[in-house]
Amino acid sequence: MLENLFKLKERKTDVKTEVIAGFTTFITMAYIIFVNPTILSTTGLDKQAVFFATCIGAAVGTLIMALYANLPFALAPGMGLNAFFTYTVCLQMKYTPQQALAAVFISGIIFVLITAVGLRQAIVKSIPQSLKHAMTAGIGLFIAFIGFINSGIVVIDPGSKLPKFGDFTAAFNSFTNNPDINKSIIASRGALVAVIGLLIIGILIARRVKGAIIIGIIITTIISFPLKIVDLSKFKFSLEAFKVSAFNFDFAGLFSAHNQGGGIGAVLLSLFAIILTFTLIDMFDSIGTFVGLADKAGMLDEKGDIPNMDRALMSDAIATIVGAIFGTSTVTTYIESAAGIEEGGRTGLTSLVTGLLFILALIIAPFIGLVPSQATAPALIAVGVMMISSIKKIDFNDFEEALPAFLTIVIMPFTYSIANGISAGIIFYVLVKLLRGKAKEVHPITYVLAILFILRFMVIAH
Repeated sequence: MLENLFKLKERKTDVKTEVIAGFTTFITMAYIIFVNPTILSTTGLDKQAVFFATCIGAAVGTLIMALYANLPFALAPGMGLNAFFTYTVCLQMKYTPQQALAAVFISGIIFVLITAVGLRQAIVKSIPQSLKHAMTAGIGLFIAFIGFINSGIVVIDPGSKLPKFGDFTAAFNSFTNNPDINKSIIASRGALVAVIGLLIIGILIARRVKGAIIIGIIITTIISFPLKIVDLSKFKFSLEAFKVSAFNFDFAGLFSAHNQGGGIGAVLLSLFAIILTFTLIDMFDSIGTFVGLADKAGMLDEKGDIPNMDRALMSDAIATIVGAIFGTSTVTTYIESAAGIEEGGRTGLTSLVTGLLFILALIIAPFIGLVPSQATAPALIAVGVMMISSIKKIDFNDFEEALPAFLTIVIMPFTYSIANGISAGIIFYVLVKLLRGKAKEVHPITYVLAILFILRFMVIAH
């Protein structure tokens, strides 16, 4: 049955190899089941419900990839996309998480439609490579900055409003009867534990240990217990931890003018920026990941195409809809699938195993509250390091490419908005090319995007 379903002999693999590969992929990307709830719960979403949504979204998306596309690629809520959902859409643009989930659901419908008609790849090709790499690097820097803030390694000075190092000295003080002093001690200990966690993850990654990030999160969590960063006295095992919050949408509020206070035109431009950013990040991330993984697995044909590419894209699109229904940000294909491919995974059986393990991961739901943000923050910083490596692919000797790319990268963390970075990069790319007399080098779709982003900045002050 497995041979007929996954064509194991044709791809020169066997059941044992595929099972080991699937387990390896899961261990490598399992950190997301801790990190995603920490990030999305900042919006007010229930942490336990997000944990359930993360596991189910990852499981369903990966199983569709396994059974429909027969490829060894695993999916889960995307890093960067969850940051955009939380820190830009909800915290900066003041949309509720229910409205943001509605936007993710709409973007998923758009993914399905443009994938069905073959438009998805055309849109991706319209954006210059330098900006694609800059988006990845900028998101990496943004995610790392969030990690530093969440850990307490970096704090915002209440006087100057500027970031500075957190206080590590109070970590060695004893608790007192003063709650404020105790709070300061815990914050200091948390920052110190986060540094230790970052060091552990860094060493494990450098030594190429599989599952380095999830191992680092677990060790850091354990270290935090005796330091009283987590109050174990408040923990109790309960079936109430298994929370489901499906169809948690607010479409009416999403399209309501009161969100922006600028009339329906402002609302539509704001929604355009939100949905387009969800769409662009997922499209670039997924297609780039597909090509990289397929190349690593030796699956590219003589034309450089991926077998079942249309099915892989559709699996990715459907996964976003399913994830939104259960209450998580955009689900996308993970580059960590490369770990399973390195172990010999070549078919959807690898993904089938990974998807089933995400379902089994639901049993640890009652313990998710024991993982402090100081344990997940180092994971954000580590992922940021990996993503910012894309900056190497940008030609900074060509200022026409360098300026838009640079603005894309730095405006994301400087304005705490991924959308602002993408908007600025596309606008300046078009302007620089026009002023250099190279208008023909710009794709027509890129012109349309630049005009819409300019209108957004004129109408909405974000």
